[in-house]
Amino acid sequence: MIELVSPTGVGPSTVRPEDNAASDPRTGQRWYCVHTLPRREAFAAQHLEAQGFRAFLPQIVKTVRHARKVQTIKAALFPRYLFVALDLDRDRWRSVNGTFGVSGLIAANGRPDAVPEGVVEALLACQDEAGTTRFSLREGQAVRLLAGPFADMIGLIERLDDKGRVRVLLDLMGGRVPATVAAAYLQPAA
Repeated sequence: MIELVSPTGVGPSTVRPEDNAASDPRTGQRWYCVHTLPRREAFAAQHLEAQGFRAFLPQIVKTVRHARKVQTIKAALFPRYLFVALDLDRDRWRSVNGTFGVSGLIAANGRPDAVPEGVVEALLACQDEAGTTRFSLREGQAVRLLAGPFADMIGLIERLDDKGRVRVLLDLMGGRVPATVAAAYLQPAA
C-alpha cells in the first residue's frame, strides 16, 4: 500500500516548482519521459544531471514490510520512469539514451515524444519542500477510483485514516454505498 502523506528526506534530482522553465516556449525546452532500468530511477537522474540535463524524478513516501519490519522509504511515483527537460534542436538528446541507468527516451518515429503540457507541471505543483510528491485528499472531496471492480467511478471521501485507507461513498443501486480503498487508488475528480 502506498502512503501519500508525511514525507521525509530530500531525494536526488529534485526540481523545485519555481525552477520550472522547461515548458516555456521561449526557451524551446519541453519535458520528455525517460524509461530507466529496474530500480535505477535515482541513479539515472543523477547521471543525467551530471551531464547537464535537468531531470525530475517524482517520488512518494511508501511503507514497506519485510521480515516483520516496517520501513518508510521514498520510492518513484512511476517505477522505471523519470522526466528530463530538453530542447531537441539545441541539446544533444541522443546522449540521454547512453546514460547509465537509462533504457531509452520514449520516442515515436525516431524522435523523443514530448510529455503533454501540464502533466509534469501538475506533478511539480504537488511537490513539497522535501522533494516528495504529495497528493492532498480531504473529506468531502470528489475522487475517481483508479483500480478494482469500481474503477473509473466517482465517489465522495467520507473519512481518511492514518494508515492510508480512505472510506469512499459510491452511488450504486440508487443509494450511497461505502467502500474502503487505499489512497494510492484514488485521484481527485475534475
